[in-house]
Amino acid sequence: MKKIIVSGVGCCLVDLLYSNIDFSSPAFQKYISLQRGDGGLTPGQLVFNEEFVQFAGAPFETLVQQITGGRTPDKTNIGGPSIVSLIHAAQMTDCHTCEVRFYGKAGTDQAGKYLVDALAKTPVVLHDFTLNDNITPSTVVLSDPNYDNGHGERMFINSIGAAWDYKPEQLDEAFFKSDIVVFGGTALVPQIHDNLTYLLKKSKANGCMTIVNTVFDFRNEKLNPTQKWPLGSSDESYAYIDLLIADQEEALRLSGKSTTEAAIAFFIDKKIPAFILTNGSNPVTVYSNGKLFQQLELSKFSVSEKVVEELKTNKNGDTTGAGDNFVGGVIASIMNQLQCEKRNLNIKEAVSWGVVSGGYACFYMGGTYFEQSGGEKLSKIKPYYELYKQQLNG
Repeated sequence: MKKIIVSGVGCCLVDLLYSNIDFSSPAFQKYISLQRGDGGLTPGQLVFNEEFVQFAGAPFETLVQQITGGRTPDKTNIGGPSIVSLIHAAQMTDCHTCEVRFYGKAGTDQAGKYLVDALAKTPVVLHDFTLNDNITPSTVVLSDPNYDNGHGERMFINSIGAAWDYKPEQLDEAFFKSDIVVFGGTALVPQIHDNLTYLLKKSKANGCMTIVNTVFDFRNEKLNPTQKWPLGSSDESYAYIDLLIADQEEALRLSGKSTTEAAIAFFIDKKIPAFILTNGSNPVTVYSNGKLFQQLELSKFSVSEKVVEELKTNKNGDTTGAGDNFVGGVIASIMNQLQCEKRNLNIKEAVSWGVVSGGYACFYMGGTYFEQSGGEKLSKIKPYYELYKQQLNG
């Protein structure tokens, strides 16, 4: 039986999570962005540490103390669109038949030590994860559970640190011999992001399936707030993506369009075989042209009704990592389908696992769930999947 190998590169960092931050409070509102790319805070979006400091005119530590009321983080966790999704994918698959690898970089500081120790408690294989003298990438995550009529939202202040130093040549030949390669949140790993066209092209030339899941690209948002974000060196990148997963804001900025409909038309025109567009607690938009997955005309998948019902009383978690776990659920389903030697992959099945995975992430704080034993998280999520399938079938 062939083992399915997934190799991922992209954003991996330490999340410093602050819950119950009131985005409407006067202390918070003075740091809200006034115009695109100005370095201020925007619900659902990311800003760089340095740009926020310049916008607010005060030291970073002082600003965090003001916003949080002097609290320490409610939780420290593994974060980042790449590693969180890959950890979840590994937790949802059998390690004997599927292997998930990660390539990345951190610092030799205390945060880096925490990251290495924490990653060792997950089923992801650190195939090339090195440390240098730069600071470990981190994100201050500010969460307001009452935002958007109680659906919740977050804001992110990111320090790229050692992620600036990860270069394309550090991806070895084993990376390009994987069954699936995943480029996750590469906008926060600049040298990988800027070389995506080349990396995607090489991956396809080696027969890999390519998945790209995006993150808010503040670097390019600041450089050209009125221009569409680049993905690699040119739009040629899209020709080498088998599955694109982005949220609505990222889809608009990547396409340079002002409406979701126009963004969808852009991705279809670029002949991406399949794409999934998320939109917080709103329905997920899914499309497949039949090349990789079974054909699916533009469709909407609602969130899990069971998860929504339970979230009314379960207040132990937050929405941090919900999107990343959604991606991980999709990847896990694809791995399992490939392992079963399915020739025509079912995107509805993949999205269903994505929806319940993203929903379940709202039951605990932070994106990464640490299992006590293998298969624990899968056993907890599977009942939600069964109920979601019933929901889809009416």
